[in-house]
Amino acid sequence: MVVQQHRSGGGARAVCALAAMGVMAAAAGCSGGGGDRASADDRSGVGAVETVRRAAGVLSGTGSGSASPSARGNGAGAGTAEVSTSMETAAGGTRVTIRGKGTYDFHAQSGRLRVVLPQDPAGEEEHLPITELLAPGALYMMNRGAGVPKDKWVRIDTTALADGNLVTGGVTDPMAAAELLRGARAVTYVGESDLAGVTVRHYRGTTDIGRAARQASAPSRGALMAAAKGFSTDTVPFDAYLDEEGRLRKVRHRFSFANEGPPVEVVSTTLLYGFGVRVSVPMPAERDIYTGEIDQGRRT
Repeated sequence: MVVQQHRSGGGARAVCALAAMGVMAAAAGCSGGGGDRASADDRSGVGAVETVRRAAGVLSGTGSGSASPSARGNGAGAGTAEVSTSMETAAGGTRVTIRGKGTYDFHAQSGRLRVVLPQDPAGEEEHLPITELLAPGALYMMNRGAGVPKDKWVRIDTTALADGNLVTGGVTDPMAAAELLRGARAVTYVGESDLAGVTVRHYRGTTDIGRAARQASAPSRGALMAAAKGFSTDTVPFDAYLDEEGRLRKVRHRFSFANEGPPVEVVSTTLLYGFGVRVSVPMPAERDIYTGEIDQGRRT
C-alpha cells in the first residue's frame, strides 16, 4: 500500500494506491437475530467486550442471543439487512469519500452494492457507479474501468489482498466489519443515542485483527487472516452501535496505513437497517468474468 503525491491543476493531490485493482486507488487517483435486551452488566468492563464480540453471531444467526433459523426473513431476527456505507480518506489536503448502498445476507455472507465514486475535482467526467458483489473469499466488480468491458465482471480473490478487502473495494464487507469486532478489547460503553429513530447503545474501543481472524467464522477467516498479515498494525479503533436486540446498526472503523510519508487514515462506516429484506445475489457465470489485462495507468 503506497501513497504517492501527484501534481495536477497547480496543486498536490494524494493517490492512495491501496491495491493494484482497488476502487480506493481509482477514486483517489481521480480526486440478526433477536436477543435479550442488554443488561447493565453488558454496558461496562468484560460485559461490554463480550457484547461487542457477539455482534457478528447475532447478525448471522449463529451466535449467542441470535434468532433461530426459522426466524430469518420474518422481522427482527432476520439475518439480512439493507446497507449503506462510506469510506473516507484525506491526504495532501484532498478528502475523498466513496459511498455504497445495497443489501446483504449475513447467513450466506453475500451481498450486492452500488458504489459511487466522487467526481474528479478537475471537473472531468464522473465515474460510472460500480456494482459490487460480495461473497466469501471473492469480490466481483462491474464497471471497474481500466480497460475492462462494461458488460464484464472482474473477480478478485480477497484472501490474496494485503488488506483482505477491508478497504480495497471502497466498501468494507458488512460481515467482515462485524467479524472484526470479535477481536474487541478495552471497550467502553459511551451511552445511549438515537439512530434514525432506533435507540442504540454506543460502544467504543479497539479491535485486534489477528484475534478477530482466529475467532471469525470459516467463510470470513481467509480474508481477515490476509489483513492480519498485511497491515502494519493489528490495532483498529472502532465505534459500534447496537440496538436492544444486540444487532449491529452502525460501525465505524479507523484503519491507518504506514507509508513513506505521514500515516494515512481511512475511515470506513457501515450502516445496517431494514432487517429481514429479501436478498438475492446470483454470482456471475464464468463467461461473464473478464480475464484480460487491467490497464493500471488508466483512470476509471
